[in-house]
Amino acid sequence: MSSLKMFEKPLGMRDTFPVIYEKIETVRQTGREFLRARGYDFIETPSLEYFDTVGKASAISDASLFKLVDSQGNTLVLRPDMTTPIARVATSKLLKEKIPLRLAYFANVFRAQQTEGGRPAEFGQMGIEIIGDSTVFADAEVIITAIRLIQAFGIESFKITIGHAGVLNCILKDYTESDEQASTLRKLLVDRNYVGFEEAVETFHLPKTKSDALLQFINEATTFASIEEIEKYVRKNDALEYMQQLVELINAADLSEYVALDFTLSSHMNYYTGMLFEVFADGSGFELGNGGRYDGLLHHFGSEVGATGFGIRVDRLLEVLPSQEAEDVTVAVIFNDLEYMKALQVANRLREEGKRVTLQSKKGLINEEAFTKQFDQVVYVSQEDLA
Repeated sequence: MSSLKMFEKPLGMRDTFPVIYEKIETVRQTGREFLRARGYDFIETPSLEYFDTVGKASAISDASLFKLVDSQGNTLVLRPDMTTPIARVATSKLLKEKIPLRLAYFANVFRAQQTEGGRPAEFGQMGIEIIGDSTVFADAEVIITAIRLIQAFGIESFKITIGHAGVLNCILKDYTESDEQASTLRKLLVDRNYVGFEEAVETFHLPKTKSDALLQFINEATTFASIEEIEKYVRKNDALEYMQQLVELINAADLSEYVALDFTLSSHMNYYTGMLFEVFADGSGFELGNGGRYDGLLHHFGSEVGATGFGIRVDRLLEVLPSQEAEDVTVAVIFNDLEYMKALQVANRLREEGKRVTLQSKKGLINEEAFTKQFDQVVYVSQEDLA
């Protein structure tokens, strides 16, 4: 191995240094306490899953899967998301015992990168799943829980945009003339390519009433203040009534200031069948998390129950966390060889006072000045102390 390769990491992989590690642990602890208090049980699934089950059921593209082969010749994948493995566990084991389920997780997922673009191939996710409840109340609980969880981290400037896969599909189907055209427009919306959407509508040569309606929709759909405003584009149906109920429940929780409607919202996670949403916070140019109803995924595993949930990207959460002053007082106790026992007593006493204490031999220091700069306090144990 060349000296250059010796220090490289696989594409998209990152090292986690101590300061970031401690922030992640704080996020984990805060999230765990918050979600358990709301009745969610934490679950862990294997890092490796079978490609034929979780790999194929996941909405993550095949090119983004890490694949390997076990000794029996089975193709495996590193889990690309947490929702699919949890759906597997729920349908095979847990749903036989209790319905509905409220599950939570904090785990790393893996997405292969084709080029180095600064995107991680491994990142942490924290989230919840409600499995076995098809009501609007479960969707409202998921959104309210997401809002309250973000607040629990001290973040106040954020917004959740909510759409509905059924409403969008109805609009695209009604105002295009083929499934291919509707699919093209949907993919452009997944990429937030509104200019491309308008250009595609022009190339379809649709009847003027249809093209005008689509162009007007794309310009207005992210600014609707109420469900009634979307009704001029889509006939009233169960999905619209469902969304009206959902908005009313969020209003009842006095959280409407954090929510906005966006009926252009579409996701590459193609198992979403109803309500879906994304979370954005000031300080990050990327979505903080996303979620929605994914009843179709449970059907893949042979279970006819409803499911809804959300996941938050931990790395993006760290970017927007308010800065917090370190609570720990760090102390270095430095000693010469003959003073070790006394230094140990000093260190233990300081630890009993709740301080973080590093015990360090003076002989083991190459750069004493650089070492001591890391600490709030430095204590030297001297011969006078021994006397």
